[in-house]
Amino acid sequence: MSATTSLVQSVDWATIAPPTLTALVALGVLVADLFVPAARKQFLGWVSVAGLAAALVLLLPLRAGDRATFCLTPAAQTDSAAQTAACSYTADHFTLVIQLLVLGGALLTALLSLPATREKLPAGEYWFLLLSSAAGAALLPASRDLATLVVALEVASLPAFALVGLKRGDRRSSEAALKFFLSSVTATAVTLLGVSFVYAATGTLHLTEIAARLDEVPRQLQTLAEAGVALTLVGFAFKLAAVPFHFWVPDTYTGAPLPVAAYLSVVGKAVGFTGLILVTVVAFPPYADVWGPALAVLAALTMTAGNVAALRQDPARPGSAVRLLAWSSVAQAGYLLVPIGAAAYSSDEQVGATVAYALMYAVVNLGAFAVVALVARTHPGKRIADHAGLYAASPAAALALAFFLLNLAGLPPGIIGLFAKVTVFSSAVDAGLGWLAVVMGVNVVIGLAYYLRWTALLFRTPQDAIATEPRRAPAPVTLAIVLTAAAGAVLSGYPQFALRFATTALF
Repeated sequence: MSATTSLVQSVDWATIAPPTLTALVALGVLVADLFVPAARKQFLGWVSVAGLAAALVLLLPLRAGDRATFCLTPAAQTDSAAQTAACSYTADHFTLVIQLLVLGGALLTALLSLPATREKLPAGEYWFLLLSSAAGAALLPASRDLATLVVALEVASLPAFALVGLKRGDRRSSEAALKFFLSSVTATAVTLLGVSFVYAATGTLHLTEIAARLDEVPRQLQTLAEAGVALTLVGFAFKLAAVPFHFWVPDTYTGAPLPVAAYLSVVGKAVGFTGLILVTVVAFPPYADVWGPALAVLAALTMTAGNVAALRQDPARPGSAVRLLAWSSVAQAGYLLVPIGAAAYSSDEQVGATVAYALMYAVVNLGAFAVVALVARTHPGKRIADHAGLYAASPAAALALAFFLLNLAGLPPGIIGLFAKVTVFSSAVDAGLGWLAVVMGVNVVIGLAYYLRWTALLFRTPQDAIATEPRRAPAPVTLAIVLTAAAGAVLSGYPQFALRFATTALF
């Protein structure tokens, strides 16, 4: 050990408060479940909602984006920049924005889950697993070493496997959980192999130090380093559902409880693209010629596979509404990959377009799932055709779903959806990836077909009595729809709130 190095790690408890509080509430709910009578299990859900709301409030004191903890620093240096250079947890602006997305998405998922835990799902286990996964997802964007990144990825993923299979006695739910688990474990094993290669080549796990040492890797270790860079990306590409790691998505979303599918579509994606940004832009910039072309090709394949599969969905097939949103989420993952790949050819600021797009996607996709959950209360088949004539039965819900779908399509009045797609498109053009911009343009047109087809169905004249049945929405589901619609409207009226992340450095 060097005489000038201190191994004493400072801990800033305020900096780590959001994920820590989420984890503590998870443990509290699990213990309380042993003592709360069955008739009052709903109380656990409201405690979970309050805990997630409190975690969001704890982001406010960190808004300056200049906090870090768990640092190993040269003892003789006093410069603050040097002191944060080798920290394992950093609460910069990038971290705070992703934690806002993750904890906000978990909060909306919790609202959608309240009726389900009262009627079908075991409350104590469900809330513990949801909060545990959210804590891991909130930890990941703050992680600045590969060990913490992998731990955060697994903490976010392992409870999600159980959430998918939590519908007891449901064969499809168990099958979906098994597929999700086996494919994720394989991806994690490949990622750990890549991390070990990177560590062997550089001798460090801290992202900023890896970036500095990759330029100095001896020639005999360069192939090992390149292989490590490529393999490390696999686990995060899996969470993002990028092709060819997307095959688990439609069956998992269809078999999982509807709120869990909504959670995976937003928070799972956030975990994936956040990890990719950290390992590529922060840790592996010297090897941009390795990951840049790979991510650009993955983006093209992912958006194409997702849109083509979504276009082929039969509206009358059971589960088609969820399957279409599942394939749509694969296509959206392709759009999220575009700015990350573009960062290899231009500046790191390109990844801001991914963050801006993710904010838009999280709001409108959760809103779409909320309306589908509302309709599924009277039409458990979860078919697209079940939404025919929704405007006649519930005008507010129909208008909200139409707004969400138009945002996903990138059409007015979903202004934020249009602006986000233009921003992602511009990032490809600015990076000189004209071919990728063309592929994206074609895919946007394909997406219009199935989003508009579903939107038009909402306003058709109902042809049977079922379509005009009243749909009574539980208060938490109504609140989730109102919150997402309001957020989408605010972002459409003031898109600069999200798009400013596309033009400023995040790190």
